[in-house]
Amino acid sequence: MAAVKELLRAEGDGTLSFGDYTLASKTKKDNCEFAGDIYKVKTFSEITKLEKNGMFVYESVPGSAVENFKETDTEVTFSVSAGGDVQFTLELEPESEYEVFIGGTSAGRMTTNLSGKLSVSVELSADQSVDVRVSKC
Repeated sequence: MAAVKELLRAEGDGTLSFGDYTLASKTKKDNCEFAGDIYKVKTFSEITKLEKNGMFVYESVPGSAVENFKETDTEVTFSVSAGGDVQFTLELEPESEYEVFIGGTSAGRMTTNLSGKLSVSVELSADQSVDVRVSKC
C-alpha cells in the first residue's frame, strides 16, 4: 500500500481509507459525507490529518496512508503505511486506558490525556503496512 490516490475513500466494508504520503505539497479534500458524518483530510509527505464533523480524529507525522479505518465506542482499527517510521495520534475518550496492538502483538496499555489524545510510534520500513488495533480496557 503506497497511498490512497483519492485522498479519502469509502470502502465497501463500511470503513474509510485516506492519506497520501507520497505527495510533495499539502493537499486536502473536504466536505466528504460518510455514514452521516462530514470528513476532511489533509495529507502530504510531512503530515496526514483526518477530521470528522470539524473534530480531530487522526494525525500522523510524517504523512501516512491509512486503509480500512473503523472506529466504535470501544475500538479503533486500521492498517497504516508510510515511507518509514511514523507516529500517529488518535482522539479517544479522555483519561481512559487502551491496549494497543501493532501487527497483532500487544504494545502495552496506554492512557489518554485530558483531551483524549493517544500517541503511538510505529517502526516501519519504506512502504511497509502494519495493522493497528486500539481497544478500550
